[in-house]
Amino acid sequence: MGATRYDRRMYAIMNKREGAVLYATAARRRTVIGVHVLLTLAAVATWLGMLLEDALWPALVMLGLLPPWVLTTGIINGSTRGLLELRGRMLDERQLVERDRVRSLAHRITTGVLVAAAAGTGCAVWLADVRFEGMLFPALFAVLVLHWLMPLWVAGLRVQDECLEDSAE
Repeated sequence: MGATRYDRRMYAIMNKREGAVLYATAARRRTVIGVHVLLTLAAVATWLGMLLEDALWPALVMLGLLPPWVLTTGIINGSTRGLLELRGRMLDERQLVERDRVRSLAHRITTGVLVAAAAGTGCAVWLADVRFEGMLFPALFAVLVLHWLMPLWVAGLRVQDECLEDSAE
């Protein structure tokens, strides 16, 4: 099956180079991903606060966090040229292999985090008789967000620096 109009539009959006200066170097990409991680942590905490508190301020904070979170997500997606957003038929063989590598590495990282969390929780319950009532939903939600965004972060960190073309040529 050939590329649809949607596929071609998404490909064009993901391959625009106007914003390349924001992610041209590894240091800039690491900074954007670090900011994205912090915004994600703040958004998760705020969203959980909205569920647990009967107050207006968490909703206002969430509205303030959303635009920079969306912007940084777009910058990371732009740096990967839509590696995780485009359909497979729009990617070449090298990109398909890279997408598989990114997903595999993200899966291993998430598995490691889950093993560490389970071991830490088990040790706390077994050794210190700690109880975690009321913590199951927030912990599961945090794990869901981590599972959802880890491939994006890994893909952004794996992008190679581009050779910026000299405009004098």
